[in-house]
Amino acid sequence: MTATVRATWVQPEDLVGHELRQAAEDGRDVRDIERRWYEAGGSAAPDRAGASTPPAPPGLRAVAAHLLDELALLDSPLADDEPTALDAIRDACPQWPHPRTEPGTVDREQPHPRTEPGAVDREQPHPHTEPGTVDREQLHAAWLGRAAGCLLGKPVEKLPLEGIRALARATGNWPLSSWFTARGLPPALAATYPWNRRSAPTSLAENIDGMPEDDDLNYPLLTVLLLQRYGRSFSTADLARLWLEELPAGRTFTAERVAYRNLLDGLEPPDTARHRNPFREWIGAQIRADVHGWTHPGDPGAAAEQAHRDAVLTHTGNGVYGAMFTAAALAEAAGGEADVHGCLAAGLRVVPPGSRFAQAVRDGIATAREEDRFDTVVDRLHTAYGRYHWVHVLPNAALLAAALTHADGDFTGSICRAVSGGWDTDSNGATAGSLAGLLAGRPDALPDRWTTPLKNRLATSVPGFDSVGFDTLADLTHRLTRPTHEEALRP
Repeated sequence: MTATVRATWVQPEDLVGHELRQAAEDGRDVRDIERRWYEAGGSAAPDRAGASTPPAPPGLRAVAAHLLDELALLDSPLADDEPTALDAIRDACPQWPHPRTEPGTVDREQPHPRTEPGAVDREQPHPHTEPGTVDREQLHAAWLGRAAGCLLGKPVEKLPLEGIRALARATGNWPLSSWFTARGLPPALAATYPWNRRSAPTSLAENIDGMPEDDDLNYPLLTVLLLQRYGRSFSTADLARLWLEELPAGRTFTAERVAYRNLLDGLEPPDTARHRNPFREWIGAQIRADVHGWTHPGDPGAAAEQAHRDAVLTHTGNGVYGAMFTAAALAEAAGGEADVHGCLAAGLRVVPPGSRFAQAVRDGIATAREEDRFDTVVDRLHTAYGRYHWVHVLPNAALLAAALTHADGDFTGSICRAVSGGWDTDSNGATAGSLAGLLAGRPDALPDRWTTPLKNRLATSVPGFDSVGFDTLADLTHRLTRPTHEEALRP
């Protein structure tokens, strides 16, 4: 029997179902195309995996490719409210933020502290820093926070919400407050909800030995390389070139893998994001945004613009907004003058208010303010957004905003709430940890149970970074915030 190599996330017959789903979310009429797809023997999108099983019958791939091109010609009725071009995004944002130190800065919204019973305090006070600057210790805490939040979510990635809750409850870890563990777990429950097979050997409490490789950490490393090599004026083409030189294709997924394939096929950005890419509004661009925010303290607008140039390689519309929102919120935090609520407000200022992304963030914040129990918050969000794929940016945006709002800046509360809500657990944990770590201000403000197991060591396939320490990464990132690094010498 001849063995075959079947790449995930790029086969046309696997993409049609996802594009049909995206079209329905956009309000495009695809009934005729959908009928022809199923009559030809096509199937719905795989629920969680990157490829359907068994492989498609002969001839279906050609049908799939044709239908994908037909789907691309259908206009979305939401396009005017959800532009991708930066000028159009800025025009749609009436409160686009200006640098804090720039004359004529617009007034900022006041923070929105939680006043409901049960709100938690931060574990350590937030240090005051000079406006428009970020210090090395803040960046060190942000790197550690991103790693810890990601690692917490890794073993339960892809699991349904009921499985996450059952596994944690069975080991006395609910509400979630520490690492997941298999110790004491009933065998029947373990069989019903198996851990993520790639992550369990490195991310359960009893197995953690440093930070294992994850795309949620690989992409920030690549952003450091990008800024070192090209400076803040990098182009989207520069990013594409960097990926082809330094990012193994097998370490990409969903929209990033499609864009990578499109680059190899000779397409140029931004077509790389649009061509046969049904994942263009998923969460991938958002997980690449942290360094753009960290290196623009007090300037969320500039951080968002930089994140936009990164995001449009692979994403459109709401997928791009996820990156811009995250970068802006982190830039606000890096500036040292806002709490978590002010950071979320800054993030919303760079997102078109009529977009589904802005509505998802507003829904997450409002739900968190209305409910004392976070489980109830999560249940409401899953009812409202459960129709989306678990990696789509919209449900995850709502959950992330809710987790950060409900935790009120507490580090443990932020990452545990983000992970306990399901969907893209490691990505949400990473972003929540990044923002909460930055606000905590220094590594020793983060509880030892989260930082000690990391052993100041990050595994990665990004060249030159394997086994790097988070203290070293803080140094490298801090250098990128200095005005003298505005432009790098191009190779």
